[in-house]
Amino acid sequence: MPSFFGTGIALVTPFKKDFSVDTEALTRIVNFVIDGGVEYLVVLGTTGEPATLTNDEKELVIDTIVKANNGRLPLVLGVGSNNTAQVVEELKTRDFTHFSAILSVSPYYNKPTQEGIYQHFKAVAEVSPLPVILYNVPGRTASNVLPATIIRLANDFSNIIGVKEAAGDIVQAMKLIQDKPKDFLVISGDDMVTLPIVLAGGAGVISVIGEGFPKEFSEMVRLGLAKKVDEAYALHYKIADSIDMIFEQGNPAGVKEIHKVLGLSENTVRLPLVSVDDELAGRIHSFVKKNHN
Repeated sequence: MPSFFGTGIALVTPFKKDFSVDTEALTRIVNFVIDGGVEYLVVLGTTGEPATLTNDEKELVIDTIVKANNGRLPLVLGVGSNNTAQVVEELKTRDFTHFSAILSVSPYYNKPTQEGIYQHFKAVAEVSPLPVILYNVPGRTASNVLPATIIRLANDFSNIIGVKEAAGDIVQAMKLIQDKPKDFLVISGDDMVTLPIVLAGGAGVISVIGEGFPKEFSEMVRLGLAKKVDEAYALHYKIADSIDMIFEQGNPAGVKEIHKVLGLSENTVRLPLVSVDDELAGRIHSFVKKNHN
């Protein structure tokens, strides 16, 4: 199994000004982050706006990324829903030839109990042909997957190999790291606290800002994994302001503005998301021009 230590990138889906999927821009972005030194790519995660893509568009995004990647890095596919049966059906029927793992978000909107969350992921684990990375993001799902539930799943199912932990709670992340099975991966889902999580024993990050500053952010994570604390924090503080900026008016509007500055794609997002306003765009442009290598 490929290693998922280091920096994974939650890829955006770039759109043209007419809101159609921009496959040429997506190819440029894939090459940009690979050239920047990241370790793996996440396809159709939240940052990829899958909620507003048609099934045909999702297949186009997958095909474009697979072709652009050309076997260079491991690929992780987002497969999640608040309908357990729907996830199970996709896992049974999809061709996962080019993928090394799936990232599966905890059910959103329904607000299941911890037992409901456990049973959902039990059903996922029992049919998944690939290793499963859980995704806990209570700010989007409206229910927190507690450390005890994650540890229970990790102990009960050998193909549940890690969690993308995006509760924004460093204490919760440390509790997971403390109690997890030896080889289970605690992966940061919050760019701003990635380094402290890595230094506490985390495996790395699935990142958004790494899509704008892949060289700096992936090097920061590698330094953190090597426990080179001062060097790692120097890189963290170099780009910390940009992390705040890209999430200030929603994801992925902020990182798409970075891509616009870099000439990689338009900054178009689909409703109900909107592009960042002119004031924030100006600050992002200034930061990128000043700090991008």
